[in-house]
Amino acid sequence: MERLTSPEEEAMRAFWQLQGGFIKDALELLPKPRPPYTTLASTVRNLERKGYLRSEKLGNTFRFTPLIPEEDYRKRFLGTFVGDYFRNSYKELVSFFAQEQQISAEELKEIIAMIEKQPPQK
Repeated sequence: MERLTSPEEEAMRAFWQLQGGFIKDALELLPKPRPPYTTLASTVRNLERKGYLRSEKLGNTFRFTPLIPEEDYRKRFLGTFVGDYFRNSYKELVSFFAQEQQISAEELKEIIAMIEKQPPQK
């Protein structure tokens, strides 16, 4: 799975949200300032070439469907990010956010509660 550029990730988020759709629909979901239609169309063709989207011709337009689930992409690249920047340690990742005051004690308590509710791993 090839890493996506920032514009490609934004486009994929739109198509994941739509669960497939047309370029004009995805364009409306992008944050402002939105790219021109033709720029998004080029980005979508790159995503198709990379195997992230599949196109289906409907009349004189194309409908695009995600081939990679959002959760699979997130897991793959979050793992790579943690490996590259935090020596494969999620503890260091959380510690970083705590030190930068990007996560509160209350949020950490919620995370601990989520972990404690999970069944033990085998």
